[in-house]
Parts: sequence; structure tokens; C-alpha cells
Amino acid sequence: MTEPRPELPDHLSVDPRSPHHVAAVFEHDIGIRFNGKERSDVEEYCISEGWIKVPAGKTLDRKGRPLTIKLKGQVEAFYR
Repeated sequence: MTEPRPELPDHLSVDPRSPHHVAAVFEHDIGIRFNGKERSDVEEYCISEGWIKVPAGKTLDRKGRPLTIKLKGQVEAFYR
């Protein structure tokens, strides 16, 4: 029997400093479908507002984190 997985939140971020980071979710393999295509480069998403944030190339901000761009569309999160 597999252990129950936590419910995927409406807003989730991979950055541990973010208030939208849920460590228990990242113990499992999750996927994001954006406008019908699976994406592996999503840094943050919000299902209800319909957006994802992805790195903008290799550009880094002054703190060394990737600069992100916000894309709007249909967002679906799932466990693999």
C-alpha cells in the first residue's frame, strides 16, 4: 500500500524561501501541464489565476537566482 500523498496546492513554488513552498509535496514526483503540454522547467504556478513562472534563459538576478517570466494559460498539476 502506498502512503497517501498531500493534496497539490493551488499555488506552489520550488523556492524554499517562498511562502508558497510546501516541502511535503516535493517528496513525490509532480508534473505540470500548461496549455495541454507537460513542462519540466516550472519554478512556480497558480492554478486559480492561470499562470506559471519559468526561467528566462540563463539570465540570473543579482542574488544568483534565475530570472523568471510569467506565462498565462491553463495550468494543471498532477502526481506522476
